[in-house]
Amino acid sequence: MITLKVEKRDVKESLGEIRKAGKIPAVFYGKKEASTPIKLPFAVFEKTLKEAGESTILHLDGQGIDVDVLIQEVDLDPVTDKPRHADFYAIEKGKKLEIKIPLEFIGVAPAVKDLGGILVKVMHEVKIEALPKDLPHKLEVDISSLATFESVVTAAGIKLPEGVTLKVKAEDVVASVYEPKEEVVEVAPVDLSTIEVAKKGKEAKEGEEGADGAEVAPAKADAAPKKEEKKDEKKK
Repeated sequence: MITLKVEKRDVKESLGEIRKAGKIPAVFYGKKEASTPIKLPFAVFEKTLKEAGESTILHLDGQGIDVDVLIQEVDLDPVTDKPRHADFYAIEKGKKLEIKIPLEFIGVAPAVKDLGGILVKVMHEVKIEALPKDLPHKLEVDISSLATFESVVTAAGIKLPEGVTLKVKAEDVVASVYEPKEEVVEVAPVDLSTIEVAKKGKEAKEGEEGADGAEVAPAKADAAPKKEEKKDEKKK
């Protein structure tokens, strides 16, 4: 069990000054424990939070303080995302607890590896009940049974340590595989009759008929003979 060295703090102390001193303000409370304000080294708490998480029992030790707790809530700075306050819940020895435990997915899903599917993690944590001494740090979920796009892993498939009971329905889906589908691009049909009409209209402009049915030559074509007539007149 991880032990954290803590000290009581005066509620009149400035929280800003506590943080500047390299410590984090906190409080612990429970059914049989009065709310007690404390402070502890920031670096120690941050390391413990990353390694132990919120499902590991911790022991708080200090002057007049000797209690087992769970991290109940952590207030994070909205800018730095660093913890700036912590709540600890004092547990009663011999009393079962209901708590959410993180899930760790192990194995390889054939539907992902061989069929190109996408693993969908429906749950990332699950609620359990256990005595403090039996609380696991995490629960493993084997996804190797996901062989098709219809396959699912339910809560009933989670392996539980001795003394641990699930507090969710056995049929609740924990993981599945999504089948990616190709996007169909619809191409607008081409109206061939429109193209034919346009083609005929172009041909009519290039060779229009006169009133008597004779073909009328383009304007540029009858300019050439006139120039030739003028040259013949000069020769005469």
